Amino acid sequence: MPLPRTRETGLRQRLAELRGPEVPAKALDARALAALAANPGCKRRAILDGAGVDKAALADALGSPSAFGQSQFALTRGNAFEARVKADGGAELLRLVHERLDRKAEPPSNAEVPDLTAIGPEGRTARTALALRDATASGGWTLLDHPMLALDVAGSPAFLEPDAVVVHPDGSWTVVEIKSFPMLDGSADPAKVGAAARQAAVYVLALEEEAARLTPPPRVRHHVLLVCPKDFSNLATASAVDIRKQRAVTSRQLARLTRVQDIADALPEGTCFSPELPADELTTAVEAVPATYAPECLSACELAFHCRDRSRADGAVTSLGRSVRAELGGLTTVEDVLAAARGEAGDPDDPAVAALRRAAELRAQALGRGVAACR
Repeated sequence: MPLPRTRETGLRQRLAELRGPEVPAKALDARALAALAANPGCKRRAILDGAGVDKAALADALGSPSAFGQSQFALTRGNAFEARVKADGGAELLRLVHERLDRKAEPPSNAEVPDLTAIGPEGRTARTALALRDATASGGWTLLDHPMLALDVAGSPAFLEPDAVVVHPDGSWTVVEIKSFPMLDGSADPAKVGAAARQAAVYVLALEEEAARLTPPPRVRHHVLLVCPKDFSNLATASAVDIRKQRAVTSRQLARLTRVQDIADALPEGTCFSPELPADELTTAVEAVPATYAPECLSACELAFHCRDRSRADGAVTSLGRSVRAELGGLTTVEDVLAAARGEAGDPDDPAVAALRRAAELRAQALGRGVAACR
């Protein structure tokens, strides 16, 4: 007699069925989690990411190919810069950590760089946990190059790989983010720095989960080190970035995510998101999961073009932006908004309806004056 499936085993098998037979899971990374946390109400993204679906391949199969992602040139340039920063046992990287974050400590000479290779993400996560424990007890500098961390997201583990984690002589831990965009005169593009901070916040949360398993738990620093090229050169410079705000927001948003199990249980039996399926069958499967589209999705999700087309076809006001949606209250479609503005529908005591009617009156008056002036 077969043994009863545990809830965790049943969830894994259910997610594998949703992904498609023989389709390997696409691992979640910190960039995807930061984007997921920015739109916690989107059940579609939650289940697709939780099941490890390749959303880029899915978008192609749906006929809405995504332009989201880095170019090959940017990836090559970034990898070359990271290799330069970590050369000679990470001497330059550790020098920047010491200079920007821990000048009172002894200079990082003869730092340890443990081997973190292991089989599979679970093995690498266990090897990283062991290296962090040993480094914390050693009382010296340790550089963990591309460690593997695990973070529980909506009931399923996400394996994350920061550029580096540095263990200080006092036993505290620092996340290091290495980016290929430049720092000009000591400052970088605020939008890119903000994206890097949100990504680093995910790593900090994962490190805090790991630190909580040790006694006493080591301190995870909330100032991360952002390393970038200096001006237009290939030399490295760095800045300490306080990510406490991003960490708090990301933690709160991830906690609000609907559990993947609940979304999966609500789907019809036989639902599958394999890109190998016929387009009409695949569209039906995707549309079975509610989406919460906003224009911000265009820079963060591979399915954004597909969801935008559907949102526009349905006349949803979310396609106009979250701020507009918040101002409109219970008016959820463009048709409802226009009817309220014309006085054909809506409660006159509703502030949103009253504002729309006043705006319509002002527009009519302005257009009337414009016509009169032309005459």
